[in-house]
Amino acid sequence: MDFDLNKPQRLLKDSAREFLARDCKPERVRELMETDTAHDDKLWQALADQGWTGLRIPEEHGGLGLGLVELAAVMEEMGRACLPGAFLSTLTAAALIEYAGDVQQRGKYLEPIAAGEMKATVALLEDSASWDLNAVKLKATRNGGKFFVTGKKLFVPDADISDLLICVARTGDSLVLLPIQREAGGVSVQAMPSMDGTRKIYELSLEEVSVSEPEVLGADGDVRTALSRSLAVATTALCAEMVGGMQWMLDTAVEYAKTRQQFGRPIGSFQAVQHQCADMLLMTESARSAAYYAAWALTEGDPVATLAVSVAKAYCSDAYREVANRCVQVHGGIGFTWEHDLHLYYKRSKSSETLFGDAIFHRERIARLIVDDNEAI
Repeated sequence: MDFDLNKPQRLLKDSAREFLARDCKPERVRELMETDTAHDDKLWQALADQGWTGLRIPEEHGGLGLGLVELAAVMEEMGRACLPGAFLSTLTAAALIEYAGDVQQRGKYLEPIAAGEMKATVALLEDSASWDLNAVKLKATRNGGKFFVTGKKLFVPDADISDLLICVARTGDSLVLLPIQREAGGVSVQAMPSMDGTRKIYELSLEEVSVSEPEVLGADGDVRTALSRSLAVATTALCAEMVGGMQWMLDTAVEYAKTRQQFGRPIGSFQAVQHQCADMLLMTESARSAAYYAAWALTEGDPVATLAVSVAKAYCSDAYREVANRCVQVHGGIGFTWEHDLHLYYKRSKSSETLFGDAIFHRERIARLIVDDNEAI
C-alpha cells in the first residue's frame, strides 16, 4: 500500500484543518463542555454542510460515498481540534444501519443522517462495561409482531441529543437491533459522570418499549457480523482521532520547549526535554501508521483487517496516554492548570483509551485471532 495520502485526500485533510481551526477553537470547546450535552446545532449543521455527516454513507443515500482513509484524514483533524458532540456516535450508528439495515431502512435513516437532520447512537454496554458482544444480557421478548424490552443500558454516548437510539438486546441465543426513537414512550435518559466533558454519556432506561418486527435491524439474522463491522469502522475512526490529539500535544510541547526559558536558555536545549519530545514523535508517527493501515485494510477488505484494527487500537490507547503524560512533563506546572488547553486533550486521551475496548481487550483479541489462524493452518 501507499503510506502517504493522495492529492484529493490531502486536500480534504487540509480543508478540514482550516475549517476546524476557524469554527472549533478551544474557547468554543470549553463553552460546549460546560453545557449539558456538549452539542451545538450551528456547529453540527456546519459539519453537515461540509458533507462530513455523510462522508462514508453511499451516494444513493445522500452521502459522499468515500472510504475509511478519507474518514481517517478528517477524524485526525477532529482529534486535533478536540471536536465535541455526537459525530463519532452518529458515525457508529450509521455504519451499523448500513451493515444491518435493509434497503428501506437504509433510506429511512441514512439520508437524514447524511443531511445532518438526524443524530443517532448505539446502546451496547451494560453493567459489565465489556465490549464483548457476549456480554449483552438485556432481553427483548417477542409478542404479537413486536419486540418488547425493559431494562437499562449504560455509558450510552450522546443519548440525550440523539434522535435515534439503536439498542442491542438479546432474544434467546441471538442478538437483535432495536431502533428506538428518543421521544418514544418508556424511554428516559440520565447523565452519567464522564472523564471527557466534550463527550457526554448517559444511562438509558427502557420500560416496556416496543418495536415492531419490520422496523428491527438485521432481519437476515447476521447481527453479530453487522455489529463487528460497524465497531471496526468506529474504532478505526477513533484511532485516527487519537492521532490528531497526539499531534496537537507534540506540536504544543515542541513549541513550548522552544520558547520557555530556564537558566538563560530554552528548555528545548536540555537533553531530558529532547528525549521526551522524541518519544512523543515516535509514538505519534507509529500510531498514525497503525491507524491508517487499519483504515486501508478495512476499505480494501484485506483478510487481516480485523487484526489491524485491534493492533491500531491497542497501540493508540497506550500511546495517546503516554504522549499526554510526556506533554505534561514538558510543560511542567502550567500543564496541570485549567487555563492551559492541554487538560482537554489529557481527558480525551483517558476516555478514548477505553472507548471500543482498551489495550488489554484488544491484545486478548489479537491473541485469539492469531491462535485461530494457526489452528486453521
